[in-house]
Amino acid sequence: GLSAMKALSGPFGGIKFIPTGGVNAQNLAEYISAPFIHAVGGSWVCPKADISAGNFEKMTAALAYGADAVYLAGRSFGMRSAADNFSVEELWAAVDYAHTRGKKVYLTVNTMPHEDEYPALREYLCALKGCAIDAMIVADLGVLATVRELLPDTEIHISTQASIVSSAAAKAYAALGAKRVVLARELTLDEIRAIREQLDPAVELEVFVHGSMCVSYSGRCLLANALNGRDGNRGTCTQPCRWNYTLMEEKRPDERIPIEETNLGTFIMSSKDLCMIGHIPELCGAGIASFKIEGRMKSAYYTAVVTNAYRMAIDAYFADPAGYRLDPRWQTELESVSHREYGTGFFYAKPMENPGLVSTCGYIREKAYFSTATEYDEAELAAVTAAGIPAENAEGRLYRFVQRNKLSAGEGAELISPGAVGRAFTVRELYAPDGSALESTPHPSMPYWCRVPFAVHPGDILRASESRGLEVRARDRLK
Repeated sequence: GLSAMKALSGPFGGIKFIPTGGVNAQNLAEYISAPFIHAVGGSWVCPKADISAGNFEKMTAALAYGADAVYLAGRSFGMRSAADNFSVEELWAAVDYAHTRGKKVYLTVNTMPHEDEYPALREYLCALKGCAIDAMIVADLGVLATVRELLPDTEIHISTQASIVSSAAAKAYAALGAKRVVLARELTLDEIRAIREQLDPAVELEVFVHGSMCVSYSGRCLLANALNGRDGNRGTCTQPCRWNYTLMEEKRPDERIPIEETNLGTFIMSSKDLCMIGHIPELCGAGIASFKIEGRMKSAYYTAVVTNAYRMAIDAYFADPAGYRLDPRWQTELESVSHREYGTGFFYAKPMENPGLVSTCGYIREKAYFSTATEYDEAELAAVTAAGIPAENAEGRLYRFVQRNKLSAGEGAELISPGAVGRAFTVRELYAPDGSALESTPHPSMPYWCRVPFAVHPGDILRASESRGLEVRARDRLK
């Protein structure tokens, strides 16, 4: 997952040593996905990428587009209760799906349960015995002890909710059995380097590098509790820091006085989104084992595009550190998804120096997500070709898609594939499964065939080539 009066938010994991013969085409994939770790003997290792996944669709998108691991939550005890999240049965299926692809699953159990919730917590953890979840992400000491008691072979990671800002705190959690700590988002890169130098190499560090940021210290906020009784520390935050506020004088309750920083309104508690795509070398040199991308409340399109951009950047850096240059197309990809203004969080300035607040309301538009490519349906393709439509010609080949938003013939589109930025073309042919020509694809989840001039694989995404999508959201509310 990895914002304002202090902080920002924002996928991969595990310290590994570069083999004696160095990284090559055969072993490169094993090392890509986390920042470089300076280990004993002066060796460097590559960080892993961990992506948040709010449901099964988002998880498959994250893994297909380059995440080494996903972190997700069950229906209870996770910090994003408004996300779809996973039932116990779905968690078992998710672990099996990831492990068959050589990827990992980390389960967040990072709320602060009250006394009367521990029987339910114990029942939940017992239901996961034998599930082979790769790690539990916890924040509460009682939860940590309960996980160690009931699931003693499960690796433990400490959540950013624990506000770890020193090597002393990291060592204390390591002594309790934690293998990895997710550092507080309020740390600078220099502070992260200093913490890394004081730790045993076996203790891994993880940091958020992309995503939304919380106005409160490491997300430990009581604002929603105070305003509407929703507990942000138990997964039900309503983000009142994003709302617009006015002043009221007690004897004139009907006279609302606007608070304005600019002519667009006030943003005194609304943080910029974290984006560190432009600083991969610095992150890799800070001794970070895992880059974390936040986004459980976002779409599968967001998950795929953001993961893909960081995957390409990390791979490019590790392929040639000395010759590495930021490809501006990676930044362009990140601009194509729904987000607030981007910033670098507190990696280069402390909260009191630069709180990282937005200067405009709402989300910046994202490109329309048209559809996702599916496996070939031979029966459908036979029906299309029987209608006299060639499966392949000089304009490209027919591929099957499932609709997510309306697409019309004649529109500009881009194909997104793992390891590649968007490739543009004009949609000239659309067909129904029976071979009849379509002017558009108006119905949700409808299957259709589209001629594409590039090779298409299941899971590839079709999106608008222009920003025909979400405009900046309403000026009167930050959501």
